[in-house]
Amino acid sequence: MSGTDLSVVIGGVRFRNPVIAASGTFGYGREYGELVDVSDLGGICTKGLTLEPRSGNAGVRLHETPAGLMNSIGLENPGLPEFLEKELPRLRELGPAVIANLSGSSLESYIEGARLLNDSGVDMIELNISCPNVKAGGMAFGLDAAAAVSVVKPVRYVCSCKPLMVKLSPNAPDIVGVGRACAEAGADALSLVNTFKAMAIDIHKRKPVFDNLYAGLSGPAIRPIAVRMVWELRDEVDIPIVGLGGIGCPEDALEFLLAGAAAVQVGSATFAHPRSMSEIIAGIAEYMRKKGLTRLAELGLERRGPSG
Repeated sequence: MSGTDLSVVIGGVRFRNPVIAASGTFGYGREYGELVDVSDLGGICTKGLTLEPRSGNAGVRLHETPAGLMNSIGLENPGLPEFLEKELPRLRELGPAVIANLSGSSLESYIEGARLLNDSGVDMIELNISCPNVKAGGMAFGLDAAAAVSVVKPVRYVCSCKPLMVKLSPNAPDIVGVGRACAEAGADALSLVNTFKAMAIDIHKRKPVFDNLYAGLSGPAIRPIAVRMVWELRDEVDIPIVGLGGIGCPEDALEFLLAGAAAVQVGSATFAHPRSMSEIIAGIAEYMRKKGLTRLAELGLERRGPSG
């Protein structure tokens, strides 16, 4: 990788490379310490954090599909106070930039959570208004522009010290409109997409697989749709986009980068192949070397309209 600069700056935060561990798939980093050199990564996005501790959803939580993974974790986490006291200091020691994924069940809990994180040692806040696995809050705030703004604006107000990235839901009827509204409300960056709302039925038990009925679908099946959404939104906002959804190899990541993403997050692929992110970083560098590119900013694609 000598001579190749993979660094990227998003919201004033410098990432050594554009590959970030996605929320909910990498724990707090050290869980993978024996399997991969965590310091290789550009960033780590924490498990979804809420103001109060949560035990998560009951019953089945993971279910494989032919081209993906369904999950209904339900934002299990120790709560923000415990995270800040016990987990964050060890997470900071690992080296990559730290992004705190913040969720909530009400506007008040989002605001108070953001206030705590604003005074903490995290590098960035990822505002999760797109989780389909909770019964209150989450995706309900991300399905239309007005609802999204009702959260982003007050959270932006209390986040005076930390960059704010908003995680968008692919389940929104107009994700471009939601993304544009979030940018206008003060977001420093956008991440997309979160999982697709999905369902599975156990034909032997003749009942839904998940106690919560619905779950979030991730994995290779959603990648082409996610790439399309990044492409569509890129020309509508002037803030960085972090792309995610089914990335498992360098070619997948490069699709998002060429579609206009400044960086990518890798999620479910890590479960099957823990070293996938390290290989993606190396693969991006090799691609750039072959193309004669020395800086990540030189990666680009001539953008044409639907008929171009």
